Amino acid sequence: MVSFIYNILITIAGFALRGIALFNTKIRLFVQGRKDVFTHLKRQIGPGDRVIWFHTASLGEFEQGLPVIEKIRSEYPGHKVLVTFFSPSGYEVKKHSKAADIITYLPLDTRRNVTKFLDIVTPELVVFVKYEFWPNYLAGLKKRKINTVLISAIFRKNQAFFRPYGVFMRRSLQTFTHFFVQDEYSGNLLRSIGVDNVTVSGDTRLDRVAEILQRDNTLEFMDRFKDGQQCFVAGSTWPEDEELLTELINKAPGHLKFAIAPHNIKPTHNQALRKAIGKKTILYSEIRQQNLSNYDVLIIDTIGLLTRIYNYADIAYVGGGMGNTGLHNILEPAVFGIPVIIGKNYSKFREANELVKLGGVISVSDKSQLLEKTTQLIKKEELIKKTGQINADYVKKNTGAVIQILQFLRILL
Repeated sequence: MVSFIYNILITIAGFALRGIALFNTKIRLFVQGRKDVFTHLKRQIGPGDRVIWFHTASLGEFEQGLPVIEKIRSEYPGHKVLVTFFSPSGYEVKKHSKAADIITYLPLDTRRNVTKFLDIVTPELVVFVKYEFWPNYLAGLKKRKINTVLISAIFRKNQAFFRPYGVFMRRSLQTFTHFFVQDEYSGNLLRSIGVDNVTVSGDTRLDRVAEILQRDNTLEFMDRFKDGQQCFVAGSTWPEDEELLTELINKAPGHLKFAIAPHNIKPTHNQALRKAIGKKTILYSEIRQQNLSNYDVLIIDTIGLLTRIYNYADIAYVGGGMGNTGLHNILEPAVFGIPVIIGKNYSKFREANELVKLGGVISVSDKSQLLEKTTQLIKKEELIKKTGQINADYVKKNTGAVIQILQFLRILL
């Protein structure tokens, strides 16, 4: 009965989304992007092709699964690697990525779509990243006896699987060959409902960020800008974060440099941000051969540089936690062994909770706290080193998930 209701609802949702798409840009991408999925797949996958399918909900899950995707593609060149996305925010950014042979949307979870999709793809192995539990896809994979693995998974007690009414969703869990979960708590939750095919491997993102240290992270313009001074780098900031940061910048000592990489890099936003800052400020797009050492603030109005800019930070601030948009990746600055400051809303992020408790990440809730915590750090170099070392040690201690996952996947292939 529940299955019948689910299938009715998913069909209705498909029609409803088409209507909403007329007025909503993101939903329009969601709907239009799925129109030619089957045609695209038929062009890319032939009858004799061997396919390994990775499914990621959005951009964050793609980055989480990327270390495994890259290793699998390298080790199995005779297979085609397919990556599917549910969300436009992931697909639109990564649709031209060279990490996979085929990148497309996942059609909605109707029985008809599932049959058509699996008939075309006929995957040898399926890997879902973190979450996404689509009952019809999982039932279809189970029926065809295709090994399906969930990696970097994390579970919470309030999810339907662990509620008395969650029988239908618990059946979806029983379709997985194995679970690789991020923490012992998630493992215990699964075991409490009789799911024992579980390995606590940690988060593959930590393996991903650990690789950052093996790259060349130098940036000529940052060398010129920092010029031997202390540098505060704020990454992926939203207006709620910038309200605090502009006051900090205006009140901070003159020797402290600031590099800000806003989430919104539109010119109107950057000009408004610049106007709120009372110190000498320059945009990345303006630097050319400027004497950057004369500037106090550098606004990064481009994408793709933030990870390397963190290499120049003595202190980092990661945005998203002052509002409700979701905290951005704190591990990217943490790997460089520097203190990380975040906003007050971080409870849904495991690594943030753990690092706040350990003392490597500092949560602030208002302007005065941000100024106070930053002042404490810049006055004591030993405190910066001690706080930053907590973060570096955390990343180092928690790597290794990719190795465990790959060992298991190799057995299945």
